[in-house]
Amino acid sequence: MKRLRNPRTGVDQGDIEVFSDFEDNGEMWTGSGPRERRRSVDFSAVFASPPSVHVSVSLWDMDTSAAIRAELVAENV
Repeated sequence: MKRLRNPRTGVDQGDIEVFSDFEDNGEMWTGSGPRERRRSVDFSAVFASPPSVHVSVSLWDMDTSAAIRAELVAENV
């Protein structure tokens, strides 16, 4: 965690792979099976209060023959 001038203020960052089904022809890649993935994330240090969390896509590989939908949500922070 990077601490700012005020030692009670910090920024933690990381990249979590939720799935990578194209390598093994997995469910998300073939269009069958569960359409939801959830991951638990542990911060590197404890925050004094629940932090503000920003989530975004770091890689998006898709087929153009289907509708493109995604919802990225931080829950239970």
